[in-house]
Amino acid sequence: MTEDGLLFAYVLTLLGALTVVAVYDELRRRRFGPSAAPDNVFRCEQCSYVYTDDPDVDLSRCPQCGTMNNIFRF
Repeated sequence: MTEDGLLFAYVLTLLGALTVVAVYDELRRRRFGPSAAPDNVFRCEQCSYVYTDDPDVDLSRCPQCGTMNNIFRF
């Protein structure tokens, strides 16, 4: 086998091992990581307080100042 072939096989083996480790880590993270909360996130336009409310609510009253707010989109 030529030097170029050996170098190619070495690099390909390292990249393959790195890919396997990345896929394993992603699967493990998804299995044991916290799931996303179904609640909507709101940010008060008046006092900038960030809070959550039920997923079926489109407008929510701020617990700090009482202002009605829309869902905050990231």
